[in-house]
Amino acid sequence: MKTTIIAEIGSNWEGNLDIAKKIILECKKAGADAVKFQMWRAKDLYSETHPDWATIQKSELTFKKAEKIKKISDNLRIEFMCSAFYPEAVQFLESLDVQRYKIASRTCLLKDPFSRETLENKAKTKKSMIISMGMGGDKKKIQKIFLKNKITFCYCISKYPLEFNKINWKKAITYDGFSDHTMGITASILFATLKKQKMSKEIIIEKHVKLENSKGPDASTSIDITQLSILISQIRLIEKTNL
Repeated sequence: MKTTIIAEIGSNWEGNLDIAKKIILECKKAGADAVKFQMWRAKDLYSETHPDWATIQKSELTFKKAEKIKKISDNLRIEFMCSAFYPEAVQFLESLDVQRYKIASRTCLLKDPFSRETLENKAKTKKSMIISMGMGGDKKKIQKIFLKNKITFCYCISKYPLEFNKINWKKAITYDGFSDHTMGITASILFATLKKQKMSKEIIIEKHVKLENSKGPDASTSIDITQLSILISQIRLIEKTNL
């Protein structure tokens, strides 16, 4: 079994390239396969009256910053991934030659501005897609858009944090991916173990990650680098175990 472990940085880089570089380096040291960021425009998703508007706007990933973060990731030999929330973001990420895309749960609802066009632009790349549908959405519609792409759906419940006992494990193990929003690392380890027992060949685990002193909007529901390192070491052990 091969497990791809994606460290979801989200907004935990706080719009600061120095913090981004540090967290990418720490994720690489911990053994993560990829780091993931989110490319959205604050004005598309939030109102300027939002109480955290200043922080949200600061965390917006611009094309210039994305290019620098991609170079940092390439130099450290860790995959740079991104969830793109508007069509021009897909076009720009293609210019950076990203390997694949993540699709967020809210995009699958097709309610945000440009959601459908964004998905269609991703489909045209013919690259692999990792898709979370924790907010619902029509799975058949999404599959129809990505007929020519390799897709991996992630079990996901869009609650932050998610209570461990809210996970439906019988349903979860029918997926080859798990976007884990629980606190701690137990759920991800259990998912990997159950998938190993099912003799799954390839799985994906996504987990929100922060630096220990992070103040980003996602920090309260993210694990730190020490926990990430333990999680990865345990999963690599599970991969080698005869179950």
